[in-house]
Amino acid sequence: MANSLISVQIIPKTKTYEDVIPFVDAAIKIIDDAGVNYEVHPLETTMEGELSELLDIIRVMNEKMIELGSVNVITQVKMLYQPSGIELGTLTEKYR
Repeated sequence: MANSLISVQIIPKTKTYEDVIPFVDAAIKIIDDAGVNYEVHPLETTMEGELSELLDIIRVMNEKMIELGSVNVITQVKMLYQPSGIELGTLTEKYR
């Protein structure tokens, strides 16, 4: 069982203020390619996994934004670290 949930919102600043949706799509693809369980929401994406693995994914996402032409990147992160184990549905199951 995973020990962490991390919600991440990535906000790339582009040189000419072009649409950032393709940048966000590239960030989500990095999460998908990593093979972790995740859910995309309107303002953030929540991942489930081991803390070190999820933090590494966030690092790769930031590096990709620069590679795609971002001047800089603001990344907002919320983390739940629970060594005994945690899953995405645990916190929301009563609402489904």
